[in-house]
Amino acid sequence: MKTWESIQPNIQRAQRQFALLGVLALSVSATTLGFNPTQFFRSYLFGYVFWIGIPLGAMALLMLHNLTGGGWGNPIRRVAEACTRTFPVMALLFIPLFFGLPRLFPWARPEEVAADPLLQYKRPYLNTSFFTVRVLIYFAVWLTLAYFLNRWSRQQDETGDPAIEDRMEEISGPGLILYGLTVTFASIDWVMSLEPHWYSTIYGMIFMIVECMTAMAFMIVVGRLLAESEPLASAVSPSNWQDVGNLLLAFVMLWAYLSFAQFLLIWATNLKDEIPWYLSRVQTSWGVLAMILVVFHFVTPFLLLLFRGIKKRMRLLGRVGAGLLVVSLLDVYWLVMPAFERAGPRIHPTDLTAPIGIGAIWLAAFLWQLQARPLVPRQLAVSLERAAEHGD
Repeated sequence: MKTWESIQPNIQRAQRQFALLGVLALSVSATTLGFNPTQFFRSYLFGYVFWIGIPLGAMALLMLHNLTGGGWGNPIRRVAEACTRTFPVMALLFIPLFFGLPRLFPWARPEEVAADPLLQYKRPYLNTSFFTVRVLIYFAVWLTLAYFLNRWSRQQDETGDPAIEDRMEEISGPGLILYGLTVTFASIDWVMSLEPHWYSTIYGMIFMIVECMTAMAFMIVVGRLLAESEPLASAVSPSNWQDVGNLLLAFVMLWAYLSFAQFLLIWATNLKDEIPWYLSRVQTSWGVLAMILVVFHFVTPFLLLLFRGIKKRMRLLGRVGAGLLVVSLLDVYWLVMPAFERAGPRIHPTDLTAPIGIGAIWLAAFLWQLQARPLVPRQLAVSLERAAEHGD
């Protein structure tokens, strides 16, 4: 059987390949700055919103496991921690968006603000200076939470001090509240304000669920690749993967519930400030993508994840996770791009190269961080050794 040490050269090779791919893809995307800078920033925003969701969702799941415990976190804990340690890279990758604010957001264009009373009313909040301050606050919160969660996890591995587990639990409760607040405001700032006349009170919650579902799907895919290698193969049982699959099913159902609730309430009220957001997404050719999301973001994974045999077989669960990753990318595309292309999807080459570039660089950073810690937490390894000694 393969071991963690034996597959690390392959991981390091993949890390270098992803880094090279990321640089090349972003370089190709940047060539559009000379003749179509607006399209570059639109594609870059779309790619960024998708990829930042994985470390954010992983951090939420990590804090949730600190609060609840349980075997479901054993297969994904180290993967989640590695995801959260990529926030510095994502903070750097956000910088190009500061240069494209007027090309993305109506509230960043003075001539449109001057002609729109509603934008003037929202100007104390929707302005470039306050936007920049909020971005700094978001990343300060995320980086701080990730730092302490990873630092105490490492100390727990080194010392085995049970008090550290209590410390991680104490920070995770307030941390989840901060996560909810920052993700809600970030989703408003980065996506909802693309169409500043529209608003939804559960928009932030939808993004939180999408992030957790995307992060869980990603960690399942990584787990599928590592599940047959030691020490993960001995440390994780099929029932652990079943628990992970059950949680993924819960996120799928939550996404469907919140998305339908938002649609139903807005459609039923038929308010002129709210209904156009859905009209541009369901009555044009965007409606085809909406139906694809209904079928493959809810119906198909929901039916598949009802079967215990699929959740216990890592090969099948990994395929479900990979499918959800692709569909989540389409979901983010459906949320972002109709703000610019109301008549229907118009796929530009940078809609492919920008997400690939951002994603490849993020994956390179993730693989680098994944190799920095043992795959199995010390506490779990010790419990397994004791169980083996007693013949359990």
